[in-house]
Amino acid sequence: MKPMTSMLILPIALLFSCIPNSTNPLSSRNVQDTTLINESPQDLSGSSTAYFASGCFWCVEEVFESVKGVKEAVSGYSGGTEKNPTYQQVGSGSTGHAEAVEVFYDPEVVSYTTLLKVFFNSQDPTTKDRQGPDAGAQYRSIAFYQNQEEKGVIESMIKELDASGKYTSPIVTQVVSFEKFWPAEDYHQNYVRLHPNEGYVRGVSIPRFERFKREMPEVLK
Repeated sequence: MKPMTSMLILPIALLFSCIPNSTNPLSSRNVQDTTLINESPQDLSGSSTAYFASGCFWCVEEVFESVKGVKEAVSGYSGGTEKNPTYQQVGSGSTGHAEAVEVFYDPEVVSYTTLLKVFFNSQDPTTKDRQGPDAGAQYRSIAFYQNQEEKGVIESMIKELDASGKYTSPIVTQVVSFEKFWPAEDYHQNYVRLHPNEGYVRGVSIPRFERFKREMPEVLK
C-alpha cells in the first residue's frame, strides 16, 4: 500500500486494509479457513463475460454475484504486465495489475449496460488509485472493454454521470481495452461469503455491499 498523505486516514487504512489474514490484526481466520467449500460447478456454457476493477475484489465479487443473470464472478488480476501474478506481487504495485473480477452472465437476463450501472453504483469512481480505506494503483477503478460497442457504452455512461451532478468530483475510472485476466488464489474466491466474521469483511466489505443493495434493489436475485 502506498503512503497516505493524511495522518488521520492512515490508522484506519492499516486497520481495515484488504490484506492477507496472516497480517491483518482484525482477522480471526486460520489456515483451515483457506479451504474452499466443495460446490457443484456452475454451468457457464453460453455465458458472456465482463471485466471490472473497483477496489478490493472480495466485495466486488460479492456485489456482482448478487445480481440477477450473473452466473459467477471470479476474483483475479488484470490491467498489468506480469504473467501469473501473485497477490503479494500485485499488492506491492510492481505488476501494474489491479484487483479485478471476471463476471460470467446471461445476456438474456442481464445486459452489459446494467452490469456497468452495478459497477458504478457499488463504488466511488471519483477517487484515483483508491477505494475506501484501500489505497494504491492495484485498487484503481477500471472498466475493461472487449469491443468498440462496450467502449462506447462505458464512455457514454461516464459522460452522463459526470453531467448528472451525482458526484462532486469528476469520474476517474479508466476505460481500458481488455487483454488478460488472471484468476486469484483459491482462498480469495467467495471470500465474503466464506468469512463473514473476518475483520475487513465486517468493517468494509459488508457495509459496502449493503450500500449497493440499497442503491439498486431491483437487480438483486
